[in-house]
Amino acid sequence: MVRFLRPLLRGTTYTRLLHLWLPMLSVAFWMFIDPRTPWAPALFLVPLALIPAVRRGEGVQARLLLTPGETDSGISEEPAVSWRDRGRTLLWLELRMLLGAVAMFATVRLPILAFELAMCAWGPPPSSLDGLAPHRAYALLTPLPLLALYGVVLGLGALITRCARWLLGPSAAERLAALEERTEQLLERTRIARELHDSIGHALTVAVVQAGAARAAGDPEFTGRALAAIEETGRAALEDLERVLGVLREAERPVSARPTLADAGRLLESARASGAKVDFEVTGAVESLPGPVSREGYRILQEALTNVLRHAGAVPVRVRVTVGGRELALEIGNPLPAGLPGSSGGSGLRGIRERAALLGGSAHTGPEAGDWLVRAELPLG
Repeated sequence: MVRFLRPLLRGTTYTRLLHLWLPMLSVAFWMFIDPRTPWAPALFLVPLALIPAVRRGEGVQARLLLTPGETDSGISEEPAVSWRDRGRTLLWLELRMLLGAVAMFATVRLPILAFELAMCAWGPPPSSLDGLAPHRAYALLTPLPLLALYGVVLGLGALITRCARWLLGPSAAERLAALEERTEQLLERTRIARELHDSIGHALTVAVVQAGAARAAGDPEFTGRALAAIEETGRAALEDLERVLGVLREAERPVSARPTLADAGRLLESARASGAKVDFEVTGAVESLPGPVSREGYRILQEALTNVLRHAGAVPVRVRVTVGGRELALEIGNPLPAGLPGSSGGSGLRGIRERAALLGGSAHTGPEAGDWLVRAELPLG
């Protein structure tokens, strides 16, 4: 019994009933104008459904009254953008008015019928039930209209909610836009993870290598240079970290502040300060590169140098940057230490390949003729 009466304690039952009643306000108003044509308000719904904002208003109202508290109601709050959306809106408005008329009739007529049956049981029947003889047995029929009202209210509420999800649900274009937005969010999270990995990982690698070299050397002058390099690398890492955190704090913050290949000098100086002998050669104007290509090229170079310092130590490094007419080519090579197996795994190398793929390019990493090579081709178009 408690389970049977539980829907009567839910606020959603009454908000859905209110949603069904609302269209009847226009019908009630029209009855004062011309009671002979109660169907006329349904005709006015045709031009109303052609207004794009009407669909948005119906979606907002349906979410508030039919699915209150649901985060994913399946009901769109976007305006109509196509004739198909307008057609669905028209069908929704007409169906809502029809179900509203049924709900209004049931909620008014069924309680009155229960009262009239009670009158037949305890006294003379009302005029609407004229012809029925008074009898106590009618008292047993009194709950039936109330049970019917219970079923009508719950049934129509569930039906109008299902119709709302069907007719006011996201269109194919809206679902595609939502999917693209979700994809962009995931890509942005992946990009931020790569930014943190590349910048902080590079700084920590340089600091560890410098500190180890300074301790092994035992030379105060070398130790001073190592500490200065650690300080400079740490300061650059803090700047990178602040830029990444700025992206998290401000979604609309421009990405133009991120380092580009024109700032590659600080990477090279950091690697040289760690003991690596860097042979750097540039062909073409890196200043003319598109922003996304130059920024991703910088991060690829940074990760490649970080891997050299982390796995090979102070070894000669060959860096070639070539700006062609259609693509940017990066090549970073270093001698492969003996006994160190080649590997194409690791999040850093995977990040290099992902960065290249996002721009429509490609990247290859692995041993070749005794060297470890990182090659990346990024299209400029």
